[in-house]
Amino acid sequence: MGTNPLLEVSDLHISFQVDGGEVQAVRGVTFALHKGEMLAVVGESGSGKSVTALSLMRLIPDPPGRIKQGKIMFDGKDLTKLSEREMFQIRGSKIAMIFQDPMTSLNPTMTVGRQIIEGIRWHQQTGVTEAKEKAVEMLKLVGIPNPEKRLTQYPHEFSGGMRQRVMIAMALACNPQVLIADEPTTALDVTIQAQILELMKKLQRETDTAIILITHDLGVVAETADRVAVMYGGRLVETGGVEEIFADARHPYTWGLLDSMPRLDLPRDRHLEPIPGSPPDLFSPPAGCPFADRCPHAMNICHEEMPPVTQITSTHQVFCWLEDPAAPSVERKKRIIG
Repeated sequence: MGTNPLLEVSDLHISFQVDGGEVQAVRGVTFALHKGEMLAVVGESGSGKSVTALSLMRLIPDPPGRIKQGKIMFDGKDLTKLSEREMFQIRGSKIAMIFQDPMTSLNPTMTVGRQIIEGIRWHQQTGVTEAKEKAVEMLKLVGIPNPEKRLTQYPHEFSGGMRQRVMIAMALACNPQVLIADEPTTALDVTIQAQILELMKKLQRETDTAIILITHDLGVVAETADRVAVMYGGRLVETGGVEEIFADARHPYTWGLLDSMPRLDLPRDRHLEPIPGSPPDLFSPPAGCPFADRCPHAMNICHEEMPPVTQITSTHQVFCWLEDPAAPSVERKKRIIG
């Protein structure tokens, strides 16, 4: 992993102005992505994962959404300051995205080949023949048999898993430096999920593409990620290497996520433990830790002030008042990656 980040997000705030007021969807998120690594962003629905991902492509609909403050540095440029025309040059060619549902992302009236070829021709300024050859090569790369014939078919002629492979082929066609995968396996059955994730890992190894994987599935994270960023209530609450997060998680929310995950190494009659309570109201987010109302270890200060960052190791950091020397001692949750 290089010392200089490929992508650097600093103090990112994103809000949506709606009838009921202002939804503060992302509040002060900071992270970096290095070449060739896979960063998993995890958290329950409404934590701000997908909004953060969309902001990296500047795909937040404005209005009602807007980036209120913060920087997204990529290739020496702050993406929040670029014009739509400049962003158009970056989307697809340097930063690409695989969306959750390929059926709504692919145009049902165009053949798969035409959709891939158009992107290649636009971003790489090639002729039709060369673009077609590249499209065939991309379908081969993602494991689609008989690619020449498949180019002439429409999205409805593909299975869900094959459509997702087409989306990955489209995303990788222009050799992007960063690939954002937003819940790429949600609608797929377990066997196809495993194939898609294995494919992404293979492509990451072969092309050195940096991947941001948005997911709520910690099993997927343990299998594929290098680093993990845990989001809750629009904020990052813990980040670290995948081993650090699973074996030495420090934030009570991360403990809750881990305890709600099925384990094969524990007795069959062990019940999964849900996290009680509901996520915070982002119309009027809490002044302190966003998890305080649901946290069994919350102290008065947790409700009043956002905890500062505590550096556990050079790669592991947490935002939690339990790390304060004056905090009561709490039994740490130890997890093993199986």
